[in-house]
Order: sequence, then structure tokens, then C-alpha cells
Amino acid sequence: MTAIQTVSTFYSALTGGDLPSAGRMLSRDVQWHAAHPINSLSGPDAVLDAYWSLIQSAMPDVEYRPFVRVSGTYDGAAMDGDGAAGTWVNTTGYFVGTFQASLLGIPPTGRSLFLRFGEMVRVDGDQIAEAYVILDFIDAMRQAGVSPLRASAGARELVLPPAAMDGLSLSRDPGEAAGSLKLVRDMLDGLGRFDGKSLYSMGQEAYWSRDFMWFGPGGIGASRGLEGFRAHHQGPFLKAFPKRGVDRTKSLIAEGPYVATGGWPHMTGHHLGGGWLGLPASGKVVKMRVMDWWRCGDGRLVENWVNIDLIHILDQLGLDVFAQMRGLLGDRSSFSGAAGEDLPASPG
Repeated sequence: MTAIQTVSTFYSALTGGDLPSAGRMLSRDVQWHAAHPINSLSGPDAVLDAYWSLIQSAMPDVEYRPFVRVSGTYDGAAMDGDGAAGTWVNTTGYFVGTFQASLLGIPPTGRSLFLRFGEMVRVDGDQIAEAYVILDFIDAMRQAGVSPLRASAGARELVLPPAAMDGLSLSRDPGEAAGSLKLVRDMLDGLGRFDGKSLYSMGQEAYWSRDFMWFGPGGIGASRGLEGFRAHHQGPFLKAFPKRGVDRTKSLIAEGPYVATGGWPHMTGHHLGGGWLGLPASGKVVKMRVMDWWRCGDGRLVENWVNIDLIHILDQLGLDVFAQMRGLLGDRSSFSGAAGEDLPASPG
């Protein structure tokens, strides 16, 4: 069984209700790390009881709908001096189902819920040895009309699959992967050349297509082209975190025109500026859980899917998003409930 088949079979068992079979596909000492407030779990029982049961209970008819999947072997010691060696399957997409019961206090709507996920799964033999999963609870709050954050600067609609519709292809050109990986590495090196003054100092025009699509998490939203990306995410983020650095690349793999990477945490940032997510500077140092998927075309980056555990970042800044949501639920007359519109901004 290939690594992709292992992950696919695991989710087929979960969504089909065959929890014993799913449990046997997890190694006895599996380490499962999920978005805040779930965080770190150890062992198959904990994964099924403290992770999957939350999703299954909220959406009894839940379906696993990946739209970008990249697999490959990553030797962190050889490539970056860090990371974790092994065969990885990095996937992003949605858990889709009818929202029938509370999800960590997010009230059910009785309508379809599109719970966006990003995950990095390391497979050892025919079992999952470790996994890192970011679930977009902020966007789930938006869909339920109870998000305490200000409306995203970028577009807030559903995230799209690749325009090429080849995100799950099993017949990608192996010779193409090296070029894709080099393009992403060069772009990331360019980000490191930020002079603290001008976004143009990073020379990103050399790496991105003119009309690329950037799909950020709930709270940030989607943007088109460099100007949209700079206005809706990059500019506010760099102003807020002018001092930052990559901690650890847990996985970095390429397959055909696709590249995927991430870390847990992936970056440390010093929150020295205001404006990002409407928040004032706190002076605090935070750890960031981040995952990326890129699609390359004609020597440029044309699409980028980004998962960030924003609730974990905000928790480190002293903001309990779930507590704020519960406060809104205690006074439903204080907001319109229209998918996050007209809601008060997060307090500083």
C-alpha cells in the first residue's frame, strides 16, 4: 500500500464509521497534533476520541474532500539540517457535512458546513506515525454567523481547488518536481531579503504570475495578484511582525508542479506593529503553525493555499477567540449574524 493509499483508506474508514479499522491504521504511539484548542494527542484512542469524535459529532454525515495532495520523501537532516525524515502526504481541502451539533461551542446551523483543513501526515509502512492538522475554526464561526473577529480583508467565500483540476493527480511528471521546488525555495529566499521598509525589496515579482490566487485562512481571506496579496495580508503581516524567522521545516516535498511545506511551529514572530487582524502591537513573541501548498506553471507560482492556526497565535497574544464567541452568543442582539458582518472587532 502506498502512503497515499494509507491516508485515503484511513479517512474512508473514519467517514464510513469503521473506527476499529481506522484505529489499526494508526501506529501504537502515533503523535497527532491538531489546531488549538485540540493541540497534541498521543495514541490511536486519543485521536479517535478527542479529535475525530468532535468532527463526527458535529457533522454525522461528514465527507473528506481533499483538493490538493502532495506526497514524497523528505529528509530534513539532509535538506535543511532539521525536519523529520520519512514519507509524507500533505493534503488540503474540506470536511463537508450537515452541521447538526456543536463544534467546540460553535452553534450548529442545520446547513452544510465546509470545515477547511490542511494536514501533513507521515506514513511509516502501512501506518500513520504522526500528523499535523490545522482546522479552520474561525471560518466555521463565520459560516455560523458568530465570528468575533473583524471581517477578513480578503475574499471570504469558499476556497477553490486548483484551476488545473489536477490537485489529486497520480501521474505527475517526476522530472518537474525539482524545478517546482527550486522556484519555491528561491521565492522563500526572496522573502528573507525584506529591508523592513518596502515590500518591493523582496523582488517577489520574479516568482509569482501576474494574476496568481492566494487562498488564506478565515480571518484573512483570499487575494488575487501581488497587489491584492500585499494589501490584504503581506503588508499588514510584515508590519505586525517585522522581526520573524523560520523555526522548523517539518516537511518539504514536491510532486510535479506542486510543492508543500509546513512546520509545527514553522515560524517565530515578534508582534511589534499594529493593524494585522485589527490588533494593536503587543510586543509579545509568538510561535506560528503554518502550512503551504503551491502550484507552479510556466516558471511562476500561480496558486497558493495557506493554512495558519490563527486561534493559536491569538491565544498567545492573550485573546481567547472561543471565549469571545461565547460572549457574542450570550447577547445575540449585538450582531447581525450574517457570516461575520457587522461584528465588533477583537479587543486589544
